[in-house]
Amino acid sequence: MNSLKGNCIIAQSGGPTAVINSSIAGAIHECIKHSQIKGIYGAINGILGVLNENLVDLRKEDAVQIDRLRKTPSSALGSCRHKLKEEDLYKILDVFKRYNIRYFFCAGGNDSMDTANKVSKLAQRKGYELKVMGIPKTVDNDLPVTDHCPGYGSVARWLAISVRDAGLDTEAIYTSDTVKIIETMGRNAGWITASTVMAKERESDAPNLIYLPERPFDNAQFLQDVDRVYKKLGHVVITVCEGLKNKEGEYITASKRGVDTDGFGHKQLGGVGDYLCDLIAANLRIKARVDKPGTIQRVSSLCASKTDLKEAYLVGRVAVRKAVSGLTDMMVTLVRSDTKEYRCFTGLTPLENIANKEKKVPDNFINGEGNFVTEEFIDYVKPLIGGTLPEYARLKKCMVPKSS
Repeated sequence: MNSLKGNCIIAQSGGPTAVINSSIAGAIHECIKHSQIKGIYGAINGILGVLNENLVDLRKEDAVQIDRLRKTPSSALGSCRHKLKEEDLYKILDVFKRYNIRYFFCAGGNDSMDTANKVSKLAQRKGYELKVMGIPKTVDNDLPVTDHCPGYGSVARWLAISVRDAGLDTEAIYTSDTVKIIETMGRNAGWITASTVMAKERESDAPNLIYLPERPFDNAQFLQDVDRVYKKLGHVVITVCEGLKNKEGEYITASKRGVDTDGFGHKQLGGVGDYLCDLIAANLRIKARVDKPGTIQRVSSLCASKTDLKEAYLVGRVAVRKAVSGLTDMMVTLVRSDTKEYRCFTGLTPLENIANKEKKVPDNFINGEGNFVTEEFIDYVKPLIGGTLPEYARLKKCMVPKSS
């Protein structure tokens, strides 16, 4: 058994989600159980909280409030997107030494795991004993090794319901709003956009077309797809990823202003929906409009997946448990069993396997035409959204004979 005693810091980085606080609650609950961990500190606004010594004593929080974190969206401790400089690493280690931090739990995505990995490696080089564990978090579902990421199941459920509703809206008023484009989040991986397929019950239901950044976007082929569906149904609902790229690998739309680039050099995306609306209007002479949910899709607790909430809590607890046992430089992963009924277990992978790496939607999850997903993807995502969607009425619409 690991005998390392000291305090811990829990931090979160990157975009908030509907279930990240459930992971934080899991970590806090597990820390309380282990005598090796004395002080339980939360870093306000992620690693910036460590750099600025903005730390809160989580042992002084009301137990009821910690429990409520399990169903509270966003990041209760705050978040950030901060790319570490060399001098930052030394300052972080200095803060850890002065506060006797021996356990560091970092919840986040690939950039966050890079931060955790760099901090841990410096501590090792300087002979400072520190246990570092990563807690997976990203709605983008783009972390390698792990089967899926906490946060993804909830955004998938939210979009499935929202796209189904948008489809009904388009069907109802298709004589004036004939084409609807729904622009979802996603930089280089189309996992979020792909999940909108769960809105579909019947062949004619929304979404009718799905476009992911894993396949080069072709304007001419897109217009043919839209025209074909429109002639068949009289309306079209399309889901697209904000990170769509052309054949040259360039974003269809991305901000060119330096102020819209984050600390990691990521450009602000958005506007692809408007671009496609203009493309349709100019070439097909069909009215099109765009719906862009924005950040609410990633953080809304209204449709949080029960599966997602449960697994997010689990990875928080496991991270602490493994660190206390003596392990370090690892991220907790989710491992799906190969049984027909969905079952999920936890595993571990070195932080260096996650840091600055992305998992894209595999080719077998995208249809040959590049405008929809396959049954294999549906089988993958279905158990993650936490049960069936709301049941809506389906009127038979028996027509009354016309009077002579």
